[in-house]
Amino acid sequence: MNFGYSHDGRALPLAAWDPRADAGSYATAQVSPLASQERTRVLVFANIHAGEVEGKEAALVLLRELAMGAHAEWGDSLVLLVAPIYNADGNERVTLTNRPLQLGPIGGMGERPNAQGLDLNRDFMKLESPEARSLVGLMRDYAPHVVIDLHATNGTYHGYHLTYSPPLHPATDPAFDRFLRDSLFPAVTAALRERPGEAPPCGSFDGCELLADIRRTRTWETHYYGNLPDDEGMEAAEFGWYTFDHRPRFSNNYIGIINRVGILSEAYAYLPFDERIAVTLRFVEEILGYVHAHASAVRSLTEAADAGSLPGVELALRAEIARSADRVEILLGEVEVVRHPYTGEVMLRRLDVQRPEAMPEYGRFNATETAAVPRAYLVPAALEKAVDLDVHGVLSRRLAEPVALEVQEFRITASTQAEAEFQGHRERTLEGTWTDADERTIPAGTVIVPMDQPLARLAFLLLEPRSDDGRTNWNALDGALERAEVYPILRTFEPVGELTR
Repeated sequence: MNFGYSHDGRALPLAAWDPRADAGSYATAQVSPLASQERTRVLVFANIHAGEVEGKEAALVLLRELAMGAHAEWGDSLVLLVAPIYNADGNERVTLTNRPLQLGPIGGMGERPNAQGLDLNRDFMKLESPEARSLVGLMRDYAPHVVIDLHATNGTYHGYHLTYSPPLHPATDPAFDRFLRDSLFPAVTAALRERPGEAPPCGSFDGCELLADIRRTRTWETHYYGNLPDDEGMEAAEFGWYTFDHRPRFSNNYIGIINRVGILSEAYAYLPFDERIAVTLRFVEEILGYVHAHASAVRSLTEAADAGSLPGVELALRAEIARSADRVEILLGEVEVVRHPYTGEVMLRRLDVQRPEAMPEYGRFNATETAAVPRAYLVPAALEKAVDLDVHGVLSRRLAEPVALEVQEFRITASTQAEAEFQGHRERTLEGTWTDADERTIPAGTVIVPMDQPLARLAFLLLEPRSDDGRTNWNALDGALERAEVYPILRTFEPVGELTR
């Protein structure tokens, strides 16, 4: 089945593994019986950057193994959704020169952007691509508890076979960070250091036996995603191990903000292609095994986050990377130059070198600016399409008649745009302050966005004027902000329950 279509009209394939289901249960990607079952749902998707190809291969091997009866025990507590080719247009634009330096596949690979030229892993807040709207719709309709996004990374010459990341935005419910950093990641990291024994049968595809042999005999080193500062264009920064970005435009951060367990997987690009497939597959299998063993705890985690009441709570709007209190041992490595057999271009091969070096780890973000969550935002009817909340699944309701409310408005003292264009936008930053509340008559047709709802964290980051990844940042409100002294969306700390029923 498919869960949507690409910009060029290619279907986005989806497989559902549910041993309890009838064969025709999931013929279309509509709201599914899956979403009401008392089992834990896991979504694995790959190929968001279509040159990072090991994820789609690992996903297909996993599906083949499941179809042949492997991991049957997972079915008592898990349902699995697999979307192996998310960037379907980029996947078809294969050349031998995409992903320079990556060690294969030597027959070429797809390209990073979609057919619009967009990086789909920067599109989760603005949702300008049909692919991102389709994937967010899939998550909205099937309600997975865990989402795993499969990538490959180059950068620093380190000693790991794969690196990973939890959600990084400090407005994420901290229970997700504790679960991943204190429980799941340590367990999976330890398991990958052990040989698994016999690999499940993989069928008769080309390379099956080689992959099976790698899986039987290899162990893997993994750690939190990072790079040294000189590999990130941060030459003036302190020497250390730096993660990437907190903003929810990235998949794992968005998934955390919507109260789900988000996991980013990054196989090391300088590993041979078959080893990248093998380590990605093993990483996913170990996660699934852990989630199977703790399925009810994972569901309880997401249910508690969805049920939490946020009005009055201070949440992060902006953040900065934070230094670890202690130095952390990081495995650095080495590579050698090899030549592409068809193009003669340089590729890099990871050497079996692991050089421990103690350094500070910059793996988390702390809030630099916060705001209190209101009881509701009030969006003028004319801006309903611009803020585009429905596609994210954020709950809202139009006022049927005028109502008097104590509201606050954000008075703008400065409005600036980035000089350089990014993803087709010159990102906007507003300066200003919220005023004290005063009573206003709110007209009929105004969209009330109550903040006592599961997606309150997402709504907060979309609608707050100072959010560094919201609708203001991505120019959605530029028409209303031209020469404006006041932000057009109001907020209230008054109860709005009667207005949203």
